[in-house]
Amino acid sequence: DGYFHQVVKQCRFSSKDLQGIELIDSYVFNQAEYIRFNSTVGKYVGYTELGLKNAEAWNKGPELAQELGELERVCKQHAPIYYSA
Repeated sequence: DGYFHQVVKQCRFSSKDLQGIELIDSYVFNQAEYIRFNSTVGKYVGYTELGLKNAEAWNKGPELAQELGELERVCKQHAPIYYSA
């Protein structure tokens, strides 16, 4: 009995072309996703009242630039490792 918070970061690869890589960062509280960043959309999208408020603030703040950097730093940098496996 308690609260459960989870952040799930996914790099989705559709081809070996680095332009086809998609970063999805989901924030979940008690099994309900409340906000998501999708690099294809290029911004945070909220799904609950709290998520909508966070998305509005995060899209205007440094969080958005940091998340866009994650696509380069995490997904694209590690793509050759995943493709070789």
